[in-house]
Amino acid sequence: MIRNYLKIAWRSLSRSKIYSLINITGLTVGIACCVLIVLYVKDELSYDHYHKNYHEIYRVLQAFRNPAGQKDTPAPAPSEYQVWGCAPVGPALKADFPEITKMTQFTSPVTLLMEYRDKRFQESNMMFADSATFDIFSWKLLAGNKETALKNPYSIVLTKSIAEKYFGNANPVGEVFKAEGSTLMVSGVMEDVPANSHFTFSALISMSTFRKIRPEIFGWWGYVDFYTYFTVPEHTNIAAMQAKVPAFLKRYNPGGTTDTYTIAFEPLKNAYLHSEAMRQPGPTGSLANVYIFSLVAAFILFIAGINFINLTTARSMERAKEIGVRKAVGAYQQGLIFQYLTEAVVIAALATILGFALVLLLLPLVRELSGKQLPYSQLLNWKMGLMLVLMPFLVGLPAGIYPAWVLARFKPALVLKGKFESSRGGIQLRKGLVVFQFSLSIALIACTAIVFSQLDHLRSQNLGFRQDQMLIIDYGGDETVNKSMDMVKATLANNPAVQKITASRAVPGDFLPNAGTSIASRSGEMIQFDPGIYEVDFDFFSTYEMKMVAGRAYSRDFPADTGSTMVINEAAVKQYGYANPEEIIGKKFEQWGRNGTIVGVVKDFNYQSLHKKVEPLTLRMAPYDTKNKISLRIKSDHLSKTIAELEHTWAVMEPQRPFRYNFLDQAFNDQYQQDVRFGKIFAAFGSLTIFIACLGLFGLATYSTEKRLKEIGIRKVLGASVTNIVGLLSGDFIKLVLIAIVIATPLGWWGMHRWLEGFAYRVNIHWWTFGMAGLAAVMIALLTVGFLALKAAMMNPVRSLKSE
Repeated sequence: MIRNYLKIAWRSLSRSKIYSLINITGLTVGIACCVLIVLYVKDELSYDHYHKNYHEIYRVLQAFRNPAGQKDTPAPAPSEYQVWGCAPVGPALKADFPEITKMTQFTSPVTLLMEYRDKRFQESNMMFADSATFDIFSWKLLAGNKETALKNPYSIVLTKSIAEKYFGNANPVGEVFKAEGSTLMVSGVMEDVPANSHFTFSALISMSTFRKIRPEIFGWWGYVDFYTYFTVPEHTNIAAMQAKVPAFLKRYNPGGTTDTYTIAFEPLKNAYLHSEAMRQPGPTGSLANVYIFSLVAAFILFIAGINFINLTTARSMERAKEIGVRKAVGAYQQGLIFQYLTEAVVIAALATILGFALVLLLLPLVRELSGKQLPYSQLLNWKMGLMLVLMPFLVGLPAGIYPAWVLARFKPALVLKGKFESSRGGIQLRKGLVVFQFSLSIALIACTAIVFSQLDHLRSQNLGFRQDQMLIIDYGGDETVNKSMDMVKATLANNPAVQKITASRAVPGDFLPNAGTSIASRSGEMIQFDPGIYEVDFDFFSTYEMKMVAGRAYSRDFPADTGSTMVINEAAVKQYGYANPEEIIGKKFEQWGRNGTIVGVVKDFNYQSLHKKVEPLTLRMAPYDTKNKISLRIKSDHLSKTIAELEHTWAVMEPQRPFRYNFLDQAFNDQYQQDVRFGKIFAAFGSLTIFIACLGLFGLATYSTEKRLKEIGIRKVLGASVTNIVGLLSGDFIKLVLIAIVIATPLGWWGMHRWLEGFAYRVNIHWWTFGMAGLAAVMIALLTVGFLALKAAMMNPVRSLKSE
C-alpha cells in the first residue's frame, strides 16, 4: 500500500504542476532559510563550549563605586560590575576559597613591535597570562609543554597564524624575538583561538614577565588591568561562595569597604550572551537577536506550511470525486488520511533535498552577511543528517494533517451527485491564514525599515568631534617616537595635505582606562569618582574640533598646563554635583599623583559607541611616554598619494617602526558591525518571508481566478469593464492585507521598541513607518493578484462560456 500511496502522490504532483511547484518552492525556501538561521543561532550559542571544563569555569567581576555619603548603599546592579579588575584579587581568592581548584589571570591586550631576523611587525592583541592558563582553557598546544610554556619570565606562546608569519612551517620553540627592548623566547605554539570565543589573542606572554616589568601593581587593589578566571568542581555552591565575599574583602582590602569595592562570580557560559558587565575582554553577542532570528526561522517555515494548507484545502473540490469513488469502493477514512499525509511528506521530502542544496549555494553569502565562519562541515555531521531525515516528517505531517482530515471527511453521496461545495469554515480558515502571513510580512517590512533607519541614525549622529578625513598612525607608544614627538609632528605637518596634527594615548572609539579622580565640591570637600581618562597634547581639541562650554582648552601660553591643570567633559561636571559648567572652573583636583585646578569643560562628545550615553571623562596633558597614536586631519584630495608620502616620511624619520594607519571614521563605525550585520540578515530573511507569502497568495489567486472564469465571462458579456473585473478579483485579497496591517502595527512596534532599548541614542518609531510598510504590502499583493486578475479580465468570454 505504501508503494501505491507513493505512486498516487507522484501522479498528483505531476497532474497539478503549477500548484506543486508553488508548494515545493515555498517549502524549499522556507527549509533553506530555517537551516541557515539554525547554523547562525547554533554558532551564537556555541561560544566557549569547546573548553573541556566549560561548566566549571567562572570569572571574577569587580565593582568600583563611590557611595557619595549614602548610609545604605544597595548592592551593585549587574551593569555596575566590570570584567576588568585588579591583580591581587586572584591569588587572594585562590588562597582563601578551597572550592577554587585553578586560577589564572590575563592582562588587557598590548601592542608590541616584534623583530625576528629581517622580519619586523607591530603585533596587537597580545596578552600576558599565568602559567595555569592551559590547565583551565582547552587551547591545544601544537609545540611545547603546557606545564612550563608560560612559567618562566620572558617566554611567549604564539598562535599558529603568528608563528607561520615569522617561521613558516618550522618549529619555532627556542627561537628568540626582540620586543620593545626585551628578548622573548618562544616556548610554545598553540592553535588559533576559535572564532566562537568570548575573547581572542595573537600570542600569550608569561605573567612572570609582567611581574618583572611592573612588580608593584600586583599588590594594588585599586589598579585595574587584569581579567581573572578560576575553576571549581561541578555542582559547587556558587551562592555560598558569594556569601563569603564580604568577610574575604575585609581581610584582604582593609582600606576599603564593600560599598566602594566588591566582587561577584560569573559562569563562563554567561560571558558572551548573558553578561551585562562593562569592560569586556572581547565583543559580546545579543540574546535578543538570537530570539529574533529563531522566531524568524519558525515564522518562515510556518508561512511555507500555511501555503501548503491553503492550496491543498482550496483545491479540495478537484480531489472530491476521486475521494468519493475511493470511499464508494470501500476505502477507509484512516487509509485516505494516510494517503494524503504521504503526499505531504513526499512534497516536504523533495523540498528538503532542494532546500539543503540551496543552503550549500547560499552559505558563502550568509558567511559574508553574518561575519561568521559557518564551515560546510557543520552540514556534514550526524545532527544535520538526522535533521535531513526528519525534516520531511516534521514539516510534511503538521502541514498535511488538516488538509488530509478535510479531504478524508468528504461524503461520497454528495460528492458523486455534484452537490459538494467548499465549506464556509474552510474559506474563513484560508483567509485567516493569509492575514497571518501578511501580518508577519508587514511587520518584517516595517521592522527592517526601522533597523536601517537606526543604523543610518548612528552613522549621521553628530558625535561632537571631527571624525572624517582623520588619519590615525598607531605607533604602539614607541619610546623613540615619543622622545622626539615635537620633531615628528612638525615633519609630518610639513606635508601640504596635513591640516592639523595631535598625539594622544587614545582616540575616540578606543579602549581607555578609568582614573580615581577627586574634585572639590562647593563646600571644598574632595569627592572621588572613577571617570574615564584621555591623555592628550596641546593640539587635541583643535584637531578634533571639539567645543569648550566653559573655561579654556590647553594652551602653550600657560606653562602650568603641562602638569597641574585638567579639562573634563559635561558628564563629569554633573557627576561631581555641579549644574553649571562655569561653577567647576578653578576647582581643585587630585588624579594619579597629579594636583591642580580645573581649567576647562569640553562639550560632551561620543567617545564610545552610541549604544551608551556619554560617560564622565577627564582629559589631561599626557606625559611624553604615555602617548600611543598620532591623529592627522588631512585633505581628501589625492588620498593615495598623501598616504604614500606620509609613509615615506615616516620610514625616513622612524625606520624602527612600521607605518600602521587607519581612518578614524572606519574604525569608529566598526563598533556597529554587529548591528549592520543584524540589519542585513534581517532584511534578507524578511524579504524571503514576503516572497513565500506572495507565492501562497499567487497560488490562491490563481485557483480563485480559475474557479470564477465563467462568472467573469458572464460579467464581460453583460458589459463589465476590465477595471471592474480586476477590482472585483483583487478586492477580496486587498481587504485581507488591510486587516493584516492593523494586526502587524502593534506587533512590529513592540518588537522594535524592545530592540531600540539597546541604544542610548535611537530614532523614534513613527506611525507612518507602518503605513508605508502596509502600502508596500498592498502594492506587492496588487502586483501578485492584479496580474492574474488582468489576464482573466482580458480573456475572450467565449472560451469560458463555450461549454455552457
